[in-house]
Amino acid sequence: MARADMTEIDLGRFDSILQVFDESCKRFADKPAFTCMGQMITYGMLEEKSRHFAAYLQNETDLKAGDRIAIQLPNTLMFPVAVFGALRAGLVVVNTNPLYSEREMEHQFNDSGARAIVVLANMAHSVERVLPHTHLKHIFVTELGDLHQGFKRVLINSVVKYVKKMVPSYHLPHAIPFRKALHQGRKGHWLPPKPTLDDLAVLQYTGGTTGVAKGAMLTHRNLVANMLQAKAVINQALDEGGETVVAPLPMYHIYTFTVNCMVMMELGNNSLLITNPRDLPAFVKELQKNEFTAFVGLNTLFTALCNRDDFKALDFSKLKLTISGGMALTQAAAKRWKEVTGCDIAEGYGLTETSPVATFNLPKAIQLGSIGQPVPSTEIKVIDDEGRDLPQGEAGELCVRGPQVMKGYWQRPEETAQCIDSEGWFRTGDVAVIQEDGYARIVDRKKDMINVSGFNVYPNEVEDEIASHPDVLEVAAIGVEDEKSGEAVKAFIVSRNPDLTAKEIREWCKERLTGYKLPKFIEFRDELPKTNVGKVLRRQLRDEVHSTSK
Repeated sequence: MARADMTEIDLGRFDSILQVFDESCKRFADKPAFTCMGQMITYGMLEEKSRHFAAYLQNETDLKAGDRIAIQLPNTLMFPVAVFGALRAGLVVVNTNPLYSEREMEHQFNDSGARAIVVLANMAHSVERVLPHTHLKHIFVTELGDLHQGFKRVLINSVVKYVKKMVPSYHLPHAIPFRKALHQGRKGHWLPPKPTLDDLAVLQYTGGTTGVAKGAMLTHRNLVANMLQAKAVINQALDEGGETVVAPLPMYHIYTFTVNCMVMMELGNNSLLITNPRDLPAFVKELQKNEFTAFVGLNTLFTALCNRDDFKALDFSKLKLTISGGMALTQAAAKRWKEVTGCDIAEGYGLTETSPVATFNLPKAIQLGSIGQPVPSTEIKVIDDEGRDLPQGEAGELCVRGPQVMKGYWQRPEETAQCIDSEGWFRTGDVAVIQEDGYARIVDRKKDMINVSGFNVYPNEVEDEIASHPDVLEVAAIGVEDEKSGEAVKAFIVSRNPDLTAKEIREWCKERLTGYKLPKFIEFRDELPKTNVGKVLRRQLRDEVHSTSK
């Protein structure tokens, strides 16, 4: 067992996320909080706009404390306004991926019981189609430039809609424009809610270790604790109130949500939001315009940027800290980043269920190839298949215990009991070794989960959709190495139709799965390897792919 040797966090410091928010907005009122596409909002402006949205929710809707609201936005200035406005109205935030297929949206909205949604106009057509099959009642539609000033707002929204044609037509007659809600909310009375640390704050959807997406119940305690834990490490490299932190990863993902919406807020720093990190030329142009001191990324992004001459030409003299999470950091990517930027990468480890940070490399004591040591007030251990504790140096399933471990899976007590024991230990499903110095290394992956550019893809979900094709008899999905995304999905298919093509399967999947879940490779076989009871042996398929790639 390993425990952090840093000072324990003070869980009595804050009574909720709202106290963190209130104090930061007062202390750093004139400091920039978020910057996006050349527009900045200060902490004082964020407090005002989120209060207006909260007042609208309380006065103009029938939403009550504890009701769920989906936030389906990319990295824009509207994201923190909507999230903190919802929390300040006493609602529970359901972070929703804007890239979700309609089937995935429908599942999440119904499973969470969401009654309201804030959605970017670009995705509103999908909301229109799923609306009749959900409990959504209150819809707020925002456009990309909504929090920009005057002419620039009109210009951005017009270009996006009419020139780039990025907003498919939709018909939502009862939807409220987000800007209108903010304007009307200015006139309404806002009654501050009084949540406790044990109250639910966020439903963060994840597949857990297998299967269909489940809502991890993250309480105010979970998120405040993880903020304090991560801050204790990050604070060793960053100061308060003067840093600019590049945020290219989506804030609806728990990794960026905790780092940029929680830790950087408590530190009073500025998060530079990148709306579309896949547009690397535009991404680098944003970096050229800003003096950035920290960078939050993941392996594939580090590699892609370091291959660009315009990125290599940037001024990195002020870069103090680079954080990696979401997927394994390769030594090659870390070394290349250091060569280009002069900055080491500090890798951390965590899961949605741990809010997410469980371990982290100390910025001044980084061990490449390690996920670091437990953050404050956190314990880790490894166990064997029978649940017995293993000594340091032996590989076993990594378990985590601390105040950041989720309350459980939303309305799934049996699945919660399978991964959190009576003593509060969360079983991660990852195989790790704990070194004598307390640092840990992941030596094997979750049995079946596929990690595509930091996003979890669960084979069961991919297989279910492919198996629903009338010509498919059997299917198995695995992860294979991929230069661009770290891993990619490969599907093995037994077809009852010899004329079935990979192109047909991909078109079938495109209508049912988010882009990163689509099989990049498809192989047709006469049969799949199985156990004597008929279970497909994914491990054998992975071993076959691995042996042929050598």
